[in-house]
Amino acid sequence: HPFLSTINFVPVSDFLAFYKLASKIRKEFASAPSQFRAISEEVGNLRNTIEGVEGVLPNQELTSKQKTELSEIVCGCRSALEELEKTLDKYGELGPGPVTVEKWTKRVWKKLKWEPDDIRELRNRIVSNVTFLNAFNGRLTREGVDKLVCHQDNQERQAIIDWLSPTDYATQQSDFMSKRYEGTGLWFLTSSEFQKWISRSKQTMFCSGIPGAGKTMIASIVIDHLWTEFNDADVGIAFLYCNYQRQEEQNAVALLSSLLKQFSQEQPSVPVDLKNLYGRHVDKRTRPLFDEIVRVLRSTVQLFSRVFIIIDALDECHVSNEERNRFLEELFNLQAQTKVNIFATSRPVPEIELQFEACISKTIRAEDADVLKYINGRIPNLRPRIFKDSELVQTIREEVVRAVDGMFLLAQLHMDSLVSKPTRGDIKLALRNLPHGIGGVDAMYEQAMKRINGQEEELRTLAMKVLSWVTHAKRPLRAAELQHACAVEIGATELDTDFIPDVEDMVSACAGLVTVDEKSQIIRWIHYTTQEYFGRAWASLIPNAQLDIVKVCVTYLSFDVFLTGLCSTKEELEARLEHNILYYYAARNWGYHAYATSMEAEKIVLNFLKNEAKLSASCQVMLYNGFSIRKKPDAMRALHVAAYFGLREATLALLEPGHNPNSKETFNRKALLRVGIDVNLADNYNGWTALSWAIEKEHEAVVKLLLAVDGIDVNSTDGYKGMPALLQAVKKRNMAIVKLLLAMDSIDVNLKDEDGQTALLWAIRMGHEAVVKLLIAIDGIDVNAKGRDGQTALSWAIEMGHEAVVKLLLAVDGIDVNSMDGYKGIPALLRAVRKRNMAIVKLLLAMNSIDVNLKDEDGRTALFSGIIMGNEAVVKLLLATDGVDVNSKNRFS
Repeated sequence: HPFLSTINFVPVSDFLAFYKLASKIRKEFASAPSQFRAISEEVGNLRNTIEGVEGVLPNQELTSKQKTELSEIVCGCRSALEELEKTLDKYGELGPGPVTVEKWTKRVWKKLKWEPDDIRELRNRIVSNVTFLNAFNGRLTREGVDKLVCHQDNQERQAIIDWLSPTDYATQQSDFMSKRYEGTGLWFLTSSEFQKWISRSKQTMFCSGIPGAGKTMIASIVIDHLWTEFNDADVGIAFLYCNYQRQEEQNAVALLSSLLKQFSQEQPSVPVDLKNLYGRHVDKRTRPLFDEIVRVLRSTVQLFSRVFIIIDALDECHVSNEERNRFLEELFNLQAQTKVNIFATSRPVPEIELQFEACISKTIRAEDADVLKYINGRIPNLRPRIFKDSELVQTIREEVVRAVDGMFLLAQLHMDSLVSKPTRGDIKLALRNLPHGIGGVDAMYEQAMKRINGQEEELRTLAMKVLSWVTHAKRPLRAAELQHACAVEIGATELDTDFIPDVEDMVSACAGLVTVDEKSQIIRWIHYTTQEYFGRAWASLIPNAQLDIVKVCVTYLSFDVFLTGLCSTKEELEARLEHNILYYYAARNWGYHAYATSMEAEKIVLNFLKNEAKLSASCQVMLYNGFSIRKKPDAMRALHVAAYFGLREATLALLEPGHNPNSKETFNRKALLRVGIDVNLADNYNGWTALSWAIEKEHEAVVKLLLAVDGIDVNSTDGYKGMPALLQAVKKRNMAIVKLLLAMDSIDVNLKDEDGQTALLWAIRMGHEAVVKLLIAIDGIDVNAKGRDGQTALSWAIEMGHEAVVKLLLAVDGIDVNSMDGYKGIPALLRAVRKRNMAIVKLLLAMNSIDVNLKDEDGRTALFSGIIMGNEAVVKLLLATDGVDVNSKNRFS
């Protein structure tokens, strides 16, 4: 039997032969005695049980204990079956001579008329073994189900975590700690300020320091200390490393999402609120709003007894649209409601320091003892003759420590310079001219550039390529990506791998200005000040850097290997990305580099945009979310892509070849159709037009260009969320684009998305007072429009507590102050009472048309609600209002 062979047992052929015979007799002779039927049924049960176990075994890895248990059961089964076969042979033995079937059967049945003790004992043994096997099979099945459920839970957990935030700060933490010299930072951990912060809940500590003082290293040491000190699942620890090169990933929503991701990972299972949030958005391919993330973050933080949040380099955080202030405001709100401790570092920025003025504070500067530990760690890298000169080595220690003046970065820069010196004389000369303190940083970078330019031509060229990419890349690049970028020959049809440089050569050619993080393999500047220096000086140092990057990206995207166009499966796409390492970055970012070069890259860009197969292939990657792929070749056309990246010149060239970029004339629709351009054509991705993409990416110049096209449909809704252009611009909080759209004669300000929300409703929900002012000034605006939830603009403004917006709405002719929402039938006045907003209650009561006796669906008036809420001030106000019905009853009274 196959089951027996899977556990190294020989099949019992005699038993199988007997079993076949018994089955045949049962079929042919209905008059078989009950004893025979009983033993036959038990054998049948045993066979079925064996098959059941056999079905489970291939999917199980048995433990030693399980293997032993199963072997014992199977041995018992085999022994019982062998004995049963012998016993039944004995009882069923026929006499000599020919007999008929009928006579043979009667003789056998006669012999089995009564169940002998040996048959009964064998049957009991078989029953016992069936019981043992069933129990064993049940345990295996349960374990299999548990493992399956666990596997599915883990898959779902990982999917939710990946969806929430792509950023992995843990790898950065590992990289920073790998560079720590033993014993550094202990002065900080033992300081009274830090001990006060760590010993009490709801404490905030702010540490400022000059650039290069070692703030990031101190932050990583604090995180490591917390992990060691609080090795407890009941304590939540999350951290953020803000980075000037990750601006797009560092808005308020992204930062809070990353904190939520880390706290959720520390829970044994995905928090219910997060699972529900994921369920609401994943199928719709939408992202959660700020308020949604905040709500789930608060509920998740409350699952811990203590919580620590560490933010490094707040000064490098995204500051546009007040994102940093919005983020900090929510952190402090979170701390007020939960047991959160906050630790933050930053340069001395007055705006940031003001927000932490009432907190525990400490200035970070490089301690001489820590600097000395670092220098001693680098001394062995000196030339052997210099390393053996103990007097000179001691001078190096003393001079470098003196020059650092609290700036750890200078110690690194000085040692990078000194280890490159070939003679003792060069070392002594360098020590006499060491730049000091923060003012010496630029001088050290200038020296590094002199060392780079003094190299042989091949290494100098390699260094300039690396520096160009590290300066201008839209995100930090992995070393492998940069290797491919440096190997591209402009205009080539494939990558010649013989030109891929070694990582070590790329780093060494840059004279210590870049480093490779060991764990993440990200190649980056050694410090923020390095980025700042090259940000200021790149125009003179590497003037054509952006243009060269565009050429590399477009050349890479135009390789012949991509002529096949779209991949048909996710696996095929992943394989393409794995083999073409720069493809993912190039496809998603080439247009941003082209945007920065203005018209210089127009020719190479247009050639690429007109190659449908290669453009479609790159768009598939550009829109790839890591879960599913788009297979339609016309997912995005050239005009969509130009609008996506905000390429004004390319858009002009596509709309009307030869058109004067400075002309103020609108584009003729017939001319567009002649060149095959339909400006209102929607893509097959989101159902968005070029105008939709330009608004989504906030490219004002391209929006203006598209609105000048004769026949542009400003009221078209996308095929994804049914969102009109105006509503999309409002959600992006882009006043300039909102104004452009409102200036169009054909604009319909009352269009709704699939949730029934108008631009006005969204503006109020987002607290965008300036947009509300613009919208209510438009003729024909419907201020009483209701969304699918039945709420009007006024009810939303009251719900959100926007007093200024309520004032604006109440001043609009035709505003219905007595409108009741369609969800709970709550009138505006009653909603304001329940929100305990006295200012808004007064505004509503001042309206002549207000009905103070309106009831909700439960029959409660504003007065009734004020009483049961114990709001004495509101009750007095309402009682003083003419016409209030003090005897009104609710539905339950």
